[in-house]
Amino acid sequence: MMNIRGYGWLLWEGVRLTVAVGVVSMAIAMLLGLIGAWGKLSDSRITRSMAGVYTTVIRGVPELVIILLVYYGVPTLLIDIANVSIDFNPFIAGVLTIGFIYGAFSTEVFRGSYLAVSKGQIEAAMAVGMNRSQMFFRILLPQMWRFALPGLGNVWMVLIKATALVSVIQLPELMRNADVAARSTHKPFTCYFIASLIYLVITIVSLTIQQRAEVWANRGVRKV
Repeated sequence: MMNIRGYGWLLWEGVRLTVAVGVVSMAIAMLLGLIGAWGKLSDSRITRSMAGVYTTVIRGVPELVIILLVYYGVPTLLIDIANVSIDFNPFIAGVLTIGFIYGAFSTEVFRGSYLAVSKGQIEAAMAVGMNRSQMFFRILLPQMWRFALPGLGNVWMVLIKATALVSVIQLPELMRNADVAARSTHKPFTCYFIASLIYLVITIVSLTIQQRAEVWANRGVRKV
């Protein structure tokens, strides 16, 4: 692979782990996004305030700071406060932290998609006797996905690039392995350039999947 002395396999392993981190983190982000959107749309002032603090604080603090705070700061804090020693698994710490961060962005995506659903359909669902659960899963959620797909696609694009940040906690994803290969072969430009091309390929594939998903979600919808 562009003459990096047998380190192509290391980059490939990094790609696999990067995609795994991205997919699991995105699943967590969407789950937290749904919960956060429910909180911001809740009738309870306390619930709305909690959801508002979550989205404001998380979106206002750099991702790298949060990752370092969770992986290195929390164990130290636990030792200082309760004299409890804990070692975080880098993969678990990485996906939970990234999922938690981008859950804040997904919250706003789902909140906007909920508000985009016609209120007439909600009233019609209530008129035919649907309870809140039935109305959510049969009426709201399917249409929310249609409105949310473009925003969630953007969240994914940013999230998959943000996986490079977990290299600071020694997780052997693409960026970490590219750095190892660069130091071992003394070819930093080649290794980092290959890594950048791989991220670009992941982005292009993701865009293709997103476009097809949007076409599928909008089938039968009349365009004005």
